[in-house]
Amino acid sequence: MSPDRAASIRAAILDWYRANARELPWRGTRDPYAVWISEVMCQQTRVDTVLPYYARFMARWPTVEALAAADDDDVRAAWSGLGYYRRAQLMLKAAREVVSQHQGRFPDDADGLLALPGFGRYTAGAVAAFAFDRPRAAVDGNVTRLVARLEALEGDVMQGPGAQAVWRAAEALAPGASPGDVAQGLIEVGALVCTARNPRCGACPVAEACKARAQGAVERIPAPRKRATKKAVALTAVLWLDGGRVLLSRQPEAGLFASLWCPLFLEGHLEPDGAADEALRAHRLDPGPLTSTGQVRHVLTHRTLEIHVLRASNKAPRRLPEGMAWAPLDALTEWAIPSVTARCLDAALDRAERSKIRLTRRETRRTPAAQGSLPGLE
Repeated sequence: MSPDRAASIRAAILDWYRANARELPWRGTRDPYAVWISEVMCQQTRVDTVLPYYARFMARWPTVEALAAADDDDVRAAWSGLGYYRRAQLMLKAAREVVSQHQGRFPDDADGLLALPGFGRYTAGAVAAFAFDRPRAAVDGNVTRLVARLEALEGDVMQGPGAQAVWRAAEALAPGASPGDVAQGLIEVGALVCTARNPRCGACPVAEACKARAQGAVERIPAPRKRATKKAVALTAVLWLDGGRVLLSRQPEAGLFASLWCPLFLEGHLEPDGAADEALRAHRLDPGPLTSTGQVRHVLTHRTLEIHVLRASNKAPRRLPEGMAWAPLDALTEWAIPSVTARCLDAALDRAERSKIRLTRRETRRTPAAQGSLPGLE
């Protein structure tokens, strides 16, 4: 991209952004902590979904020092429902490193930020540009699409040479006045105007500079990626309910739903009176007669969980295996549970039981509920 072309595009993006940018709570601040939290939350998650989570999170942990001192389970609970839970764990690690090694001050350049846990090229560029007004590119999916059309980049622009070409073009747009606003403007135009379907070329501030538009190729650029086939995983979830509480199992620190509380998962679709009973006894649990209560299909990024839900009938065991605990049904919002836990619980309850449960937030906790269809879950 020539310097003159870059300067023209940059000026048009900046003018448009200052006139049309959405009012979002993390805009208008140069606080790198607030910018960082918003960027981590918005990765793989829609902005309208993020807004209430961001407000609650910042109210509870308003500084990097507060987050660094937070209990891991409290942070996981606050993240419940946002998905991609590894983000929360890496966020904690980064906050603690900023406090312990940088005296609570974020590095003010992308290279320094890249050394922090969980900071990739995009996040480092975004925080450097938005918080410190550094001339750094921040290339997300919106910017990739916009730049691919501006430069009429054929082929796969998400990886390999295509992705490198996108980054080179975005970096050419970074130097100049107000680099932070330009970087945010590129994201905003990609999100609101240069959309994947039905792009609003008539409202685009850089339509005259768009090579794909000149070639009549907007609808086919960028080239669609071939979606990998999701792996199907068969599981059996055992729900043990007793006296207004449910038995949950903490997942291992590595792997699916890392460190979160889930039903007791068994591999495969196990029958109530056979393999499921034997598997539970291997955990030193006597569930009594098991009842099949339904199926849950839970779709993740790279796999689909096909879950057979069983309900145990025996009274609560006196001793629980390590890593298991009873969670009160009226306080599940205080537990670090993924949405699959709420969905399995929903499948295990009958209508009368479900109507009696109210999963409400306690104001002192300010933690969001996992997503499901039980009353109070959102």
